[in-house]
Amino acid sequence: MVTHIEDVPARERAHGDIRATRQLLGRAAGATEIGASRWRIPAGARNAPAHVHADEEEIFHVLDGAGFAWHEGRAYAIAAGDTIVARIGAGAHTLFGGPLDVLAFGEGSDTHLTWLPRANVMWAGPRWLPLDGPHPFEAEAALGPLERPEPEGQRPPWIVALDDLATERIQHGATDLTRRRPGRVAGARRSGLNHVVIAPGAESHPPHCHSAEEELFVVLDGDGVLRLGDDEQPVRRGHVVARPPATGVAHSWAAGSGGLTLLAYGQRRKEDACFYPRSGKIGSRGLGVIYRVEAVDYWDGEP
Repeated sequence: MVTHIEDVPARERAHGDIRATRQLLGRAAGATEIGASRWRIPAGARNAPAHVHADEEEIFHVLDGAGFAWHEGRAYAIAAGDTIVARIGAGAHTLFGGPLDVLAFGEGSDTHLTWLPRANVMWAGPRWLPLDGPHPFEAEAALGPLERPEPEGQRPPWIVALDDLATERIQHGATDLTRRRPGRVAGARRSGLNHVVIAPGAESHPPHCHSAEEELFVVLDGDGVLRLGDDEQPVRRGHVVARPPATGVAHSWAAGSGGLTLLAYGQRRKEDACFYPRSGKIGSRGLGVIYRVEAVDYWDGEP
């Protein structure tokens, strides 16, 4: 469940002004539901047709460069450190590079339905509608370049700059970290994206494992170790880690001498239960309570 960006192949997308390279980071790391991709978009090009997902919220985080987020015919300037949230049904969107290096996170889709209003095409899982029509990207490219208006002077609330966000300091025992919540601040409802900085030599949150929520992590800077149960995996800038739900294997992080900076992405499933093996606690997200349990044998108390 660990890979490095340098080891993930890049695939080129070229359909008219849709030109970009994409690395499927989440898939390479072994994610089962959610996804993470790295997009490198040249100046003047866009990464995808203008589209709207039927049941998948997306969060984008700009790693480097600049460009703009196109939304329903309007443009908004974006640059390194910005987070952009595209909520379900909130309007057609795409990204233009200037150039732009960006991470795209998606919560996963049950229907795989995506509407391309400009091309009048519906992506439906492995195929598209109409069934006898051209590939959706080719249908979009046939309409010519998407108009690129001048960026608006004021950005909407679904675009936030990391440097403008409040920082939360968490210190308890070996845990010493600062956290910012760009996903939540930008309006994400079904998923979350946190920026976490673990102090040199310190730990992250206590080891834990989820019953229903899947998580993805991208190491942005520094080095340290990923703890999976009793095992430790060295990590550094560029490592990508997937933690599928219901593995029963707890995970946590420890920073090296230079600290460790992560992007942490995950679903926000209300039915999720989180187990903390050190203390024997279970947290229930839907109930909003944490309680302690005693591990017993299957036949304990049975006649």
